[in-house]
Amino acid sequence: MSHPMPTELNLHRLSKVLEISFEDGSHFSLPCEYLRVYSPSAEVQGHSPEQRQLQIGKEDVNIDRIEPTGNYGVTLHFDDSHNTGIYSWDTLYNLGKNHDRLWRQYLDELKQAGHKRRELS
Repeated sequence: MSHPMPTELNLHRLSKVLEISFEDGSHFSLPCEYLRVYSPSAEVQGHSPEQRQLQIGKEDVNIDRIEPTGNYGVTLHFDDSHNTGIYSWDTLYNLGKNHDRLWRQYLDELKQAGHKRRELS
């Protein structure tokens, strides 16, 4: 089942947040770091869950450019040169709906790998 289509997409460069609203009234504020560490690219996700690559040191990442990809999503061009993930509307909706759980999962994975996320001032 497909999720609702977006009605608005705004990048806030200073706060490094992508805001997206959907036709069902859902509204998400997704930090660039979160979007980068959960990139749908094969480089990050691999071709199976076991191949997923933990992203480290992405606290300061920002989005340089947003490029429409057909009618189904966007390609986010990050300032660390990563731009191979196509973020479908379904992917962005899922990342928004599951933000809290996925963010906790990411922090747990960092800890298990012996890394700590650097807090930004």
